[in-house]
Amino acid sequence: MNCRIVIAMHKPYEVPIDPLYYPLQVGAAGRPDLIPLNRKDPVARDDTGDNISRKNPSYCELTALYWAWKNLDADVVGLVHYRRYFARQDRSDGLNHLPMDNILTGRDAERLMEQYDIVVPRRQKYYIETLYSHYAHTHYPEHLDIAREIISEMYPEYLQAVDQVYRQRSGHMFNMFLMKRENMDAYCSWLFPILSELEQRVGDHGLSAFQGRFYGRVSEILFNVWLLEQKNQGKRIGEVRCIYTEKVNWGKKITSFLKAKFFGKKYEGSF
Repeated sequence: MNCRIVIAMHKPYEVPIDPLYYPLQVGAAGRPDLIPLNRKDPVARDDTGDNISRKNPSYCELTALYWAWKNLDADVVGLVHYRRYFARQDRSDGLNHLPMDNILTGRDAERLMEQYDIVVPRRQKYYIETLYSHYAHTHYPEHLDIAREIISEMYPEYLQAVDQVYRQRSGHMFNMFLMKRENMDAYCSWLFPILSELEQRVGDHGLSAFQGRFYGRVSEILFNVWLLEQKNQGKRIGEVRCIYTEKVNWGKKITSFLKAKFFGKKYEGSF
């Protein structure tokens, strides 16, 4: 089984040595080659072959997803971020203090694909927010409203799943996954036409650079819509813990979350 996990990265950083991983420079169009901190050669670029590299400022890691869909030859394809990975599954002694030693291995990936059709991060719980209300408080609700309109026109059979996911208080976030090739083909064939139509109806006029990245954020929620429908069709979906290679600023994250909910302060940066 040929498994490859694309690492979306935009700056020099350490990358895993496991051949499972395929580092990819996102937003590479017009930029010099990117060389990881622990390698001498540059990584692959998302501006080769059939690509949407120049959309990276608004599509985020989805330019890596599109590139993998159109150009990567593998039986199983995954997507992670240069600072966020799936946790390894073959340790009996727990995780240690070296993040890169804790990430999913090639053998782990093969075993997971023997059990599941699709692997996603464990659910992120919001408790006092639904996926819709959290997005509405931190970004702009019309993005999700228009996405729902588009789905009702293009894929009406998904409308019930849209409404259910919008009401959920948890979801599989980060646009991370590991799935068999035929499932990724189905997902991308579903997602990118929706986003293309969303671009036509919304654009990004008047938004800050940070808020202008909403196509990537909307897709996080739409991924949950697609997943729900796959689950309803009998697909086997597994959840795996995420590993962060850097500390998350939980104080800032929680404070920003509360300011957004209670005081209408939109997010203007990552944590």
